[in-house]
Amino acid sequence: MTRRPTITVLTTAFYAFYDLHRPAYHAYAAARLPLEEAQIAVSHLFDLVAGNWTTVVSQRFPSAWAWERHTRAVARRNGRIYTATEDISLLHDQLLLSIDQIATVTGTEPAAVTALLAAARRSARAGTFRPRPCASPAARPMSRKSTSENSARRWRNCAPPLPRHG
Repeated sequence: MTRRPTITVLTTAFYAFYDLHRPAYHAYAAARLPLEEAQIAVSHLFDLVAGNWTTVVSQRFPSAWAWERHTRAVARRNGRIYTATEDISLLHDQLLLSIDQIATVTGTEPAAVTALLAAARRSARAGTFRPRPCASPAARPMSRKSTSENSARRWRNCAPPLPRHG
């Protein structure tokens, strides 16, 4: 007989996911949308994640599930679909996330992130790729230091925290 996780464990896991991903998701949205639209997009995403949490955590890569829905929502609000190469380039070159941080946020293997960055650089050298500048001062570049405490502190300073319900 398999035991089902308790509500407390699921709630704690959701808030851990939220705390880890919200800053990067907000910075990404703020780079693509006006600040108010970015806040709405992130709020809606985490409402969706919370409402489907047991499904999300049963996925092999929960971050990929959330990232795919987030980028789709941002594209809908923006009116433009971005390629994975453009998204990875934005996260790395403008928002200054490390390859490991990008892999964590997007639910992608680090090797795939590295390959996408290489493709973006080849396209840039060929003159076919032009990353868009950040649309909001809230999406300002951050240091590449990867200590989780410093990164979390920097990300929290990007935008006011969203209210927690629980």
